[in-house]
Amino acid sequence: MQKKLIVSAVQQPCGDDNPQVNLEFSIAKIREAAAAKADLVVLPELHLGKYFCQTEDHSVFDLAQPIPCETTDILSALAKELSIVIVATIFERRAAGLYHNTAVVFDKDGSIAGKYRKMHIPDDPAFYEKYYFTPGDLGFTPIQTSIGKLGVLICWDQWYPEAARLMALAGADVLIYPTAIGWDKNDTKEEQGRQLDAWITVQRGHAVANGLPVISCNRIGFEFAPNSDSGIDFWGNSFIVGSQGEFLVHANATDTQLLTAEIDLVRSETVRRIWPFLRDRRIDAFGDLIKRFID
Repeated sequence: MQKKLIVSAVQQPCGDDNPQVNLEFSIAKIREAAAAKADLVVLPELHLGKYFCQTEDHSVFDLAQPIPCETTDILSALAKELSIVIVATIFERRAAGLYHNTAVVFDKDGSIAGKYRKMHIPDDPAFYEKYYFTPGDLGFTPIQTSIGKLGVLICWDQWYPEAARLMALAGADVLIYPTAIGWDKNDTKEEQGRQLDAWITVQRGHAVANGLPVISCNRIGFEFAPNSDSGIDFWGNSFIVGSQGEFLVHANATDTQLLTAEIDLVRSETVRRIWPFLRDRRIDAFGDLIKRFID
């Protein structure tokens, strides 16, 4: 495991109707990250196309791909060519009628180091993911790579401290959140501000509570819902924070940006020594956490 890593997050629009255009955009940014000597690059959630979960449409299942597939072959070859670790998410076709929102991690030698299937699946207006995705069954297991153990989670997972904690307890060196999240255009500016602040705060909290760096990578741009004048304004604001939740780099809400920062895993060790939260956890009193609600 490397002690210091240069890591990048690609904040990009993903709204082109042609998946190849979106993929080529991502590839260009991966090359840019590699030129900046990055060891790791993270792409937004479902970066190959528009966020299709705004409506329920069974024809969308035609977009799903098995793993491995042509897309993973392309990214595998790129990871090997550039000697860089890539985190990308795929609409996975596991079997007829069985689909997942899946992160695939490509190691520097081009191999698929592992997968993570999104565990928490939302079902809210404009985020109808339960229609498309079966909840993950691979657990909260970090993916071992040549640069360390990556605690990869996806979007809605980022609201759950349990997910981050379980990744940390399993030895993750960094927490990673590919994301597609934004505002309803009918929300007031005040409500938009509250939502964004909550999203940033909860993820910085995961960094603090677990003494781990966090990479959060979101898309940008307004995407109309099919056959509608409504849609989602993806709010960007991708960021990388250190193991005390301090911002290392933070994007704005609208611009395509390649965020790059150095994270120091030795510092994570130091932080955990002065804030030994794992030592002081009262695991003898946490049994009720596996209950839905305490009546």
